Amino acid sequence: MSRLQTLKQNVLAHLGDQLNLIEAYGELTLEIPANKWQETCTRLRDTPELGFETAIDLAGVDYSTWGAPAVNAAEKFPARFAVAVQLLSLRNNWRLRIRAWAPNDEFPMVASLINVWPTLNWFEREAFDLYGIVFDGHPDLRRILTDYGFIGHPFRKDFPISGHVEMRYDEEAKRVIYQPVTIDPREITPRVIREEGYGAGR
Repeated sequence: MSRLQTLKQNVLAHLGDQLNLIEAYGELTLEIPANKWQETCTRLRDTPELGFETAIDLAGVDYSTWGAPAVNAAEKFPARFAVAVQLLSLRNNWRLRIRAWAPNDEFPMVASLINVWPTLNWFEREAFDLYGIVFDGHPDLRRILTDYGFIGHPFRKDFPISGHVEMRYDEEAKRVIYQPVTIDPREITPRVIREEGYGAGR
């Protein structure tokens, strides 16, 4: 039996009654309900047959335009926002991706995992800053990449490319000021111009 199949068997044996396990491209993804996010992650860490003592990464995902325009994301996915965590078991030498869907698209929130894996502290702050996903129980949930006074969450699919505000140094006020964006919306699709007959049998 391969290591992947052993991991799959162990996950199903300990957690399979309440979770969705997806196998694709030689990897396993475990989908966890948001209300069991922290509890299940603790079991993933503490169960010797699983042994995921290390969380490598956490990221937010906005599925609102996934596959657009051919696919309506609302019909394919249970929610707009999700949180994905990459786990590693050094003891057993295997990896697992876990994912939880934030149940409320207007105010996405899942439980913080820093009591399970303290290394996720700044990763959760990053997901909060860029996607607006709130991590309930996080002791210091502040923006980490954007500036003070930044409006919105720049990795959301509906965030304008030019942003909402811009900053500049004002000579009269002798300080940095914020103002509405003055950049006109522009075409960002690259245009390729080639000479006539390009590629015709040369």
